[in-house]
Amino acid sequence: MTFTFFANARLIDPVALTDSAGALLVKDGEIVAVGDDITAPQGAEIIDCAGQCLAPGIIDVGVKVSEPGERHKESFRSAGQAAAAGGVTTIVTRPDTAPAIDTPETLEFVERRAQEDAPVHVLPMAALTKGRDGKEMTEIGFLQDAGAVAFTDCDRVVANTKVFSRALTYARSLDALVIGHIQEPILSEGAAVTSGKFASLRGLPGVSAMAERMGLDRDISLLEMTGARYHVDQVTTARALPALERAKRNGLQITAGVGVHHLTLNEFDVADYRTFFKLKPPLRSEADRIAVVQAVADGLIDIICSMHTPQDEESKRLPYEEAASGAVGLETLLSAALRLYHAEMISLPQLFRALSRNPARLLGLTAGRLREGTPADLILFDPDAPFQLDRFTLLSKSKNTPFDGARMQGKVLGTWVDGTRVWEG
Repeated sequence: MTFTFFANARLIDPVALTDSAGALLVKDGEIVAVGDDITAPQGAEIIDCAGQCLAPGIIDVGVKVSEPGERHKESFRSAGQAAAAGGVTTIVTRPDTAPAIDTPETLEFVERRAQEDAPVHVLPMAALTKGRDGKEMTEIGFLQDAGAVAFTDCDRVVANTKVFSRALTYARSLDALVIGHIQEPILSEGAAVTSGKFASLRGLPGVSAMAERMGLDRDISLLEMTGARYHVDQVTTARALPALERAKRNGLQITAGVGVHHLTLNEFDVADYRTFFKLKPPLRSEADRIAVVQAVADGLIDIICSMHTPQDEESKRLPYEEAASGAVGLETLLSAALRLYHAEMISLPQLFRALSRNPARLLGLTAGRLREGTPADLILFDPDAPFQLDRFTLLSKSKNTPFDGARMQGKVLGTWVDGTRVWEG
């Protein structure tokens, strides 16, 4: 029987939405007491938090680990270490690997590799259609039995409405979660930035923000028809928010996320064709960014994620239009999200509601809370500690971060998974 006592902590509670002084006691990997009037039992390991923030570990939905197929970009070992350093205690991995994770055998390989190499929890998602080609749905039931927590074709939109509706209907019969990418595929094809004056000045192919609204409208219609559980991987435009609000108000089983880069950057950050800022969907206007941040604060958008997408140097050191999309984000997720806190746009409890509590609810996990009887997946961090990011210090194999050289605030001091310390800052 082992005890760990976190004393003098600033407890960030994403359920009660409180930020208060107190202590927390862990016994054998489980939280057993929280409050301002508890004491350490004899023989407990005492960790003096020195007034720093203690919060539930981050649950990051939509992480790409490039096993199988592209291990040189990211492995479960490097992703797990980056996650621990960033305060992420659970990563929910995408199936857009080579080959795609669309069979129980491939899924079992991924689970085995994750268990062997990653110091954090790893929950795999599986492809919704075979090869992510949008033509034939996968064996959702078998994949669910093998451990898949959700089904998605990632950034490949299932354009065939009949195939998608059948997959949603089958997923509904199994209470399986489907995660979708809501960009209208024809309009989005070949786009590098959001259309507008900036795109025209730079001579880059753009896509209208309406492509996101159109994709969401289609999927909401299919949800009304099928009754499936559905999560939007990223909502990044103001135009999509009214449709999302109506769908929730009408009782559809829909939730939404947004990547931290779309919350903290805008289209002008692309500047002179900086390919580390090329994302999918592309960065939006400042008005869109502000609207989406407000939607997170209000709870309309449920989840903040990193959308961690490692790319090697060769795929990024190309002309902007030809460069690969995506950025790494596991290690920078917290410090980037804290920009919203320091800008007084969102409180710390609201932030961790989107980083921890809501992802846990979406996946049916007991984590994401500072409550008795829940797993001791915890993060201790200093929200005010300043630093300048050097991408070459990141633990990810790929270093494609848009925050290279940026001045940031917020350092992880410690990360615990099931009560075991996996990172010491």
